[in-house]
Amino acid sequence: MSDIKRYPGNAKGRCRAVEHNGYIWVVGVGAGDTVTEQTHNMLALVEKHLNEAGSNKHRILETTIYLTDMSKKDDMDAIWCDWIPDDGWPCRACVGTDLAPGDLVEIKLIAAKV
Repeated sequence: MSDIKRYPGNAKGRCRAVEHNGYIWVVGVGAGDTVTEQTHNMLALVEKHLNEAGSNKHRILETTIYLTDMSKKDDMDAIWCDWIPDDGWPCRACVGTDLAPGDLVEIKLIAAKV
């Protein structure tokens, strides 16, 4: 399995990113008290993780965003749409679900290496 590169995270049993065969899988949550704050902070971390793994937000192929409260989707979308490049919108889904205590939004994505 030496062809799989793992980028350890802070949570036991999980990586913040995994790289294999020209693709990078990234997951992120962000600190803050609101969906807006968490989305903003999370996307900064996601961008950092992508860059460390040899990719960037222009190379994102697919994204799944999880929200604890779908009535806050517009708040998340405002931050997302300012962050994602106009010429690089990935295939994206947004799902309402329960998350870990304190987490209001979580993102998981797949990107191609540069």
